[in-house]
Amino acid sequence: MGVINRIREDIQAVFDRDPAARTSVEVVLAYPGLHAIWFHHLAHLLWTHHLKLLGRLVSEFSRLITGIEIHPGAKIGRRLFIDHGMGVVIGETTEIGDDVLIYQGVTLGGTSLKKEKRHPTLEDHVMVSAGASVIGPVRIGEGSRIGAGAVVVSSAPPYSTIVGIPGKIIEGDSARHEVMELDHAKLPDPVARAISNVVEKLNRMGARMEEIEERQDCLEDKVSEHHPPTPEAIRANKV
Repeated sequence: MGVINRIREDIQAVFDRDPAARTSVEVVLAYPGLHAIWFHHLAHLLWTHHLKLLGRLVSEFSRLITGIEIHPGAKIGRRLFIDHGMGVVIGETTEIGDDVLIYQGVTLGGTSLKKEKRHPTLEDHVMVSAGASVIGPVRIGEGSRIGAGAVVVSSAPPYSTIVGIPGKIIEGDSARHEVMELDHAKLPDPVARAISNVVEKLNRMGARMEEIEERQDCLEDKVSEHHPPTPEAIRANKV
């Protein structure tokens, strides 16, 4: 794909995912997420042609003017959109697929000090919400959504919804959804859901115990009706 077509594609990705975008001129001049991606294309090109210092310098310049840090070694697919973007950090061995959406404050970080694959892989159509962190060489499956503030330290299957610290998978690959459908103000709470399930089971057990006690009382009454008290019981009651 030519450079011009790639630029047009990146601009269109902004219009597709940001209702605040109005004109192409505004998008080109006033979207730091877009600037960071374009700078990264240049930095990555220099990096892969063994001009690593120049690649790092371009990356540092990009961070200075956009607030977004993308290591020149990171591999980024087509139509990535970084919305707002301030504070985003993308590590060296990160791999990002096509049509990924990343909000501000996201960290795609590593855990190992060895020169190996130590950063996440995001497959196509993944959304990472504001303030979330994906740590280590984990793989986030296609179409997955990561809630705001989540800390993801393990891989997830396609079309997962991941929330909490550490990140917990709420929905697996049986659900198909658009990444933009996630309501950040109504994120599912796995802890509250688990507690609710426990309370519900305790209520059912309590109702069952009451039913058993009532049956036992009825049975004891019937037994006492058919078996008159013995003389010893009568004397004991008189005493």
